[in-house]
Amino acid sequence: MAGGAGFIGSNFARLRARDHGDEVVVLDKLTYAGRRESLRDVEHVFVHGAIEDPVAVVEAVTGADAVVNFAAETHVDRSIAEPDAFVRTQIDGTYVLLEAARRHGLRYVQVSTDEVYGSIEDGSFTEGSPLRPSSPYSATKAGADLLVGSYVHTYGVEAVICRGANNYGAYQYPEKLIPLMILNALHGDALPVYGDGMNVRNWLHVEDFGRAIGRVLADGAPGEAYNVGGPDERANIDVVRRIVALTGADESLIEHVPDRPGHDRRYSLSSDKVRALGWEPQVRFDAGLERTVAWYRDNAWWWEPIRSGEFRAYYERQYGRALG
Repeated sequence: MAGGAGFIGSNFARLRARDHGDEVVVLDKLTYAGRRESLRDVEHVFVHGAIEDPVAVVEAVTGADAVVNFAAETHVDRSIAEPDAFVRTQIDGTYVLLEAARRHGLRYVQVSTDEVYGSIEDGSFTEGSPLRPSSPYSATKAGADLLVGSYVHTYGVEAVICRGANNYGAYQYPEKLIPLMILNALHGDALPVYGDGMNVRNWLHVEDFGRAIGRVLADGAPGEAYNVGGPDERANIDVVRRIVALTGADESLIEHVPDRPGHDRRYSLSSDKVRALGWEPQVRFDAGLERTVAWYRDNAWWWEPIRSGEFRAYYERQYGRALG
């Protein structure tokens, strides 16, 4: 989930099925960030497949009353190196889901990102701000949003868009800033910070985003987009320093590395529109970060297989060093 919500899987769609009462049907491709273990406390029916596969999608939506599209390739760094996977999931996959929603008469929520707006120096983006994505990741998310709008206006699909700020919390794959820094700090590894570390993000706890998505699913107006901003902004370097303090690590582990191409300087969302539906953020960043550090410290069962698997090779390619 940075963008995107990748907390349960990198290619993840959630559907509520009439056939199973209030049960959730999960369609997940189980790519590198997809973990069945993340669903162990969720009552669900699991369908293994990709959202760009019409056969898998039809199997998943049969009997459904709504589709919430969390599915995304979400990591900006990976989109720069391998944009083709992002086009397949974000564009082709969204098209297949929208076709299913159109043919089966389903309500549809597109989970999107603040990154579709690009960077903003002052103030906050509203839903009327122009889309100016800066990376292959954000460009494919913006393209998917436009596709959703076209299905509302052309076919009358009952679809809404929910654009979240930078998510954080439990079960987040450790390529993202916060879990990466927590796990590296706990292991005494270097903490690689892009550029000067002064890129500012509007941090949103995943539980708050989940509540917002539920509100938009229930009460959002078809054809509308809803921004969901977090209650606090922080510069990346300040987030890393706070993680150092919470883990008891040493600040000497912080290492500034060359900035990534096209790195947006600041994101900020106005949440007035979703607040009008009755949503309010409940988790302030300092408290949420403390909870998140504690979760990773206490749940090595979840992240140890990741750090010893594909992620280890990715990290070495990305940062030119091995994990300890």
